[in-house]
Amino acid sequence: MERRNAWLSYEEADEKELEKLAKNYRTFLDAGKTERECVLELTREAEAAGYVSLENKLASGEQIKAGDKIYAVGMKKIMAMFHIGQEPIEKGMNILGAHIDSPRLDVKQNPLYEDTDLVYLDTHYYGGVKKYQWVALPLAIHGVIVKKDGTVVNVNVGEDEDDPVVYITDLLIHLAGKQLQKKAAEVIEGENLDILIGSRPLKEEKDEKKEAVKNNVLRILGEKYGVEEEDFLSAELEIVPAGKARDCGLDRSMVAAYGQDDRVCAYTSFVAMLEMEAPKRTSCCLLTDKEEIGSVGATGMQSNFFENTVAELLEAMGCYSGLTLRRTLKNSFMLSSDVSAGYDPAYGECFEKKNAAYLGRGIVLNKFTGARGKSGSNDANAEYVAKVRGIFDDSNVAFQTAELGKVDVGGGGTIAYIAALYGMNVIDSGVAVLSMHAPWEVTSKADIYEAKKAYKAFLENA
Repeated sequence: MERRNAWLSYEEADEKELEKLAKNYRTFLDAGKTERECVLELTREAEAAGYVSLENKLASGEQIKAGDKIYAVGMKKIMAMFHIGQEPIEKGMNILGAHIDSPRLDVKQNPLYEDTDLVYLDTHYYGGVKKYQWVALPLAIHGVIVKKDGTVVNVNVGEDEDDPVVYITDLLIHLAGKQLQKKAAEVIEGENLDILIGSRPLKEEKDEKKEAVKNNVLRILGEKYGVEEEDFLSAELEIVPAGKARDCGLDRSMVAAYGQDDRVCAYTSFVAMLEMEAPKRTSCCLLTDKEEIGSVGATGMQSNFFENTVAELLEAMGCYSGLTLRRTLKNSFMLSSDVSAGYDPAYGECFEKKNAAYLGRGIVLNKFTGARGKSGSNDANAEYVAKVRGIFDDSNVAFQTAELGKVDVGGGGTIAYIAALYGMNVIDSGVAVLSMHAPWEVTSKADIYEAKKAYKAFLENA
């Protein structure tokens, strides 16, 4: 069944609200190019909207009650927000779960080296990337360097107009005959994704055997950040595309930016939470890390962060028990808010058109993801799919259903199957993206708007 393009249904007021949301979304993308930056930006906005840290609430000894707005953060990279509802929390929560990590290049722990008067940083790519897409682009460095005394130094180079950018070189076309015969996966090797960061030697270096250019870079790092080479051992530096999110298309109907997988769903989920008023069921927005590498580690969905946070919440509400915790999670409903592959006519052979997601036709429901025989997938119950369909239709939300490409072409996964381990109902629900996992991705403003509407409708009515 073909769905109507959402743009055709908008009145002037809708388009005004849509543009406002898109503008705020672009601002968020510019401020949050790493997980740490996303959490910092969103906690700032949450506090301005009346949310209180769970840690502070526990320290005060004050009991949490209906109407309270609470947030919790783990290791500055994972975040959960709760708007306590009128019903007993044991009856379950309405949860929006998204991830805030994105494919990128991570700087190694011993990264700095000089070769023929050029200085580089060694990197290790993070998540699923086409390595050849990351060369010959202006790049920025975001992250932290933590010194032995615990001092955290924030690093952000390449975003301001007066900043320098960094760069990965590519082989000139005149000498690339052999390179062009390679498979796309081998054109650029992972170990060759090294970041060019300097070429000027220290003039006082008289001995040509010394690494004069490297020493000059270290001098700059020392003067600007107060760090030395050894401090790279305890640094988390991410290499991301430099530049701001932009309107895309002559009609300004789209957004082109880095990291829209999955910050487009994270931001719209967050906005939906802020717009909630006196929810019947407790509303929750869970923003996780490490999804792009399997949701592992202390800040991924596979960690105990969410379960532990809900346990602390129940304790502060005066109703904790192991059984109450299990019932709260089991009785919850969740939208695993992650992006879907937008149909691209340039690569139409990879899609099955009747079951593809199209830009501009609203939020996408994926009953299942996985690869080939649904491997690694959550597969939502038909009854739950019907419930979500009903909520969206009743709230005039434009939505569509899709699979991630043709059955035997590939596949992917989300955090849905992990949340489903608690026995809760979960379905994937997100925004269609063109050029997913590329340094710059494209989404439709209409789909961003419909996602926010959908998430708010779900929180209010599930």
